[in-house]
Amino acid sequence: MTRLFVTFLLAMSMLAAPAQAAELIMYRSAGCPYCAAWDRAIGPIYEKTDIGRRTPLRHVDVGSRSQPAIALKSPVRFTPTFVLVHEGRELGRIEGYPGEDFFWGLLERLMLQHQI
Repeated sequence: MTRLFVTFLLAMSMLAAPAQAAELIMYRSAGCPYCAAWDRAIGPIYEKTDIGRRTPLRHVDVGSRSQPAIALKSPVRFTPTFVLVHEGRELGRIEGYPGEDFFWGLLERLMLQHQI
């Protein structure tokens, strides 16, 4: 009976786990000093954080001809621009890189606003 109960709980926890619902897209450009600063401070650890696991990061060069099919609220004008995307549409964005401490707070607030 106990083994069956544990199996039941494991099955229910897998069903209750949220599906990966969003991704973070970093629009960047070659030679962008703020992109390079983000790469040094955040890049090596992003995927290791809770936020990074919940919202995987994709890099997109703003000058590339092949852009992802995303319904943006407005054009990307600055690099870096971080766009939180769900089901192909923009939920919100962070324009620029304000430094490590501010970046995490802004991203967390953006995710909370959209319950991610």
